[in-house]
Amino acid sequence: MSRHSRESLRVALQQGYNRLVERTGHWAASHGRYASWLHEFIVFGIKQAWSCLFGGLMVALLLGTHLWYPAHAPLSRYDALTIAAVLIQIAMLWLRLETLDEAFVILLFHVAGTAMEVFKTSVGSWEYPEPSLLHIARVPLFTGFMYASVGSYLARASRQFQLRFTWHPPRSVTWLLALCIYANFFLDHYGWDIRYGLLGATAIIFWRCQVFFRIDHAYRSMPFLLGFFLIAFFIWLAENIGSFSHAWLYPTQMHGWRMVPAAKLGAWFLLTIMSYVMGTSINPPRAPALPLQRV
Repeated sequence: MSRHSRESLRVALQQGYNRLVERTGHWAASHGRYASWLHEFIVFGIKQAWSCLFGGLMVALLLGTHLWYPAHAPLSRYDALTIAAVLIQIAMLWLRLETLDEAFVILLFHVAGTAMEVFKTSVGSWEYPEPSLLHIARVPLFTGFMYASVGSYLARASRQFQLRFTWHPPRSVTWLLALCIYANFFLDHYGWDIRYGLLGATAIIFWRCQVFFRIDHAYRSMPFLLGFFLIAFFIWLAENIGSFSHAWLYPTQMHGWRMVPAAKLGAWFLLTIMSYVMGTSINPPRAPALPLQRV
């Protein structure tokens, strides 16, 4: 595909999105308040789906390969997932759906996630039951992309929703919090589990912080903590799909699949906060420009 064709594809996607938003907007304008709320909900859903493109494709691949990947294929399922993840990342850069700066931070997510995976599998927190060639220790390389998908979502959502923040804590404080969160994922196996203290510290640090997000023309806002808890909840749902597909298994799932305990939400919430803080290295939190059109 030439550069001109690539740009034409991007323009076509943007025009399609603009037409959909415009048509639902015209319909909503003539059908009252509830129709306006429905229009906003549709636009919000489209932007969310577009923001989690990488993660959504990875979850679809996990489930699809579990259901239909040939059992005796020359290329193992895990290696196929790794190659597919690399191709998706290349395509997103090629189509300029991600910037080089964002790709660099996503690479950091990949490295940090893989390092944690190597440690966690070594102590038996979970395991990868299938063979692969592309792995480090017992960890197939596609797993790092699962962590990277969180970073990709946060970076893309920041652009799609033009995120702005009020009462955001100093970045020096958030970086210290993120380092403590990452360290605790290792130290908790040696009797130094301070996750509840970290959850409390996160609540105190971000208690006043509000995140503003633009859906269509106007901004809405919600407490920062609520927004990131919702992100953690959907990551937990994706984790259940991943374990259902036997991409990885917890000790309690070795003799039959069961849902990942809801207690894991705390770990995902902390990991989401850590991921957000890493993303601020290229996209520092910005205050809203006043006056701000709100609804």
